[in-house]
Amino acid sequence: MSDIKPTESELEILQVMWAKGECTVRDVHDELSKSKDAGYTTTLKLMQIMHEKGLVSRDTSSKTHLYKPAISREEAQKTALDKFIATMFKGSASDLVMQALGQHKTSKEEIDAIKKYLDQFEK
Repeated sequence: MSDIKPTESELEILQVMWAKGECTVRDVHDELSKSKDAGYTTTLKLMQIMHEKGLVSRDTSSKTHLYKPAISREEAQKTALDKFIATMFKGSASDLVMQALGQHKTSKEEIDAIKKYLDQFEK
C-alpha cells in the first residue's frame, strides 16, 4: 500500500469517506459540492480510478454501489508526509520540524508535547 499515493482530489474524496464511512458516489458528490464545483461524472470517474488503484473497495451487490476507504487516514498521512519531506526538504525531517516551528506560532502546550515525544528517542 505504501506505493499508492493519492492525488489531491482523491484525498478530498477519502476525507469524505473517512468521516461518513460507506458512501455512494452521490453521497461523496453532494458533500464535495458544498465546498467546490464538482461534476457528478468527475466524482464517479475518480472513485472508479480509486477502486482500480486499491484506495477504495466497492460493494456491487445492489443497484447502488457502495464505496469505502481501503486505506486508513494514518496510512494516507504517512504517505503524503513522506512524499512532502522527500520533495520539499530533501528527506530531512528535522528541516521540516524547524521550518514548521519557526514559521508558525506554537503554544507552550504544543512545545511540551513535542519535547515529551522527543524524549522517547533519547532513552
